[in-house]
Amino acid sequence: MNPIVTDRLSKIFKKKPAVDELTLEVDHGSIFGFLGPNGAGKSTTIRMLCGILKQTSGSAYVGGFSIDKESEKIKSIIGYMSQRFSLYDDLTVRENLKFYSQLYGLSRRQISESIELILDRMKIREYRDYLSRNLSGGLRQRLALGCALSHDPEIIFLDEPTSGVDPVTRKEFWDLIRDIAGSGKTFFITTHYIEEAEKCDKLGFMFSGKLIALGSPSELRQNGESLESVFVKLMKDYV
Repeated sequence: MNPIVTDRLSKIFKKKPAVDELTLEVDHGSIFGFLGPNGAGKSTTIRMLCGILKQTSGSAYVGGFSIDKESEKIKSIIGYMSQRFSLYDDLTVRENLKFYSQLYGLSRRQISESIELILDRMKIREYRDYLSRNLSGGLRQRLALGCALSHDPEIIFLDEPTSGVDPVTRKEFWDLIRDIAGSGKTFFITTHYIEEAEKCDKLGFMFSGKLIALGSPSELRQNGESLESVFVKLMKDYV
């Protein structure tokens, strides 16, 4: 079974579907980009897949575990970085990493090894004794990702991870994601940025709670059109 599988997954709020019978699969070791305008159902989908929000109907499996019956097991095998991922401003970089490692129940030896690995992988070793409040936006972003990776999860969910940062920082962040995915990790990422969509192995485009396009960037382009023009056309056709 692929690491993420959904079958007619739905969530209804106040009689209105936020996610409407979503069916998709995400391949192992791939970067799956989840796009769509605000209110399309992207964050709701991630929250269901992470076991935070219960679905109204349908099913999904993450790492082979059912979101309906095994949500606690799912939480132990995934990394999750939300738009409002909380770093502790009064803790240093190293202390933030230690805190999140402890939350995942790592042993003292595992915590020490994890911190050293994350400091190098996120390229933040020289900032290890800085208070997180004194970091730039890009460095805070790397630290937040490092915290989500502290227990070495196989599946990582990132919800609008580069919102509000400059293009250079976004590129550096995506270079990190590509490097990590190359080691066999699976990423499920929501984004508003077309240039980020181009970096994904596969894309899903949501609109009004429905998945209206699914495929690789090259598969979704038509007659040499840009992805942006393809998505605009899809939305117009759907309306």
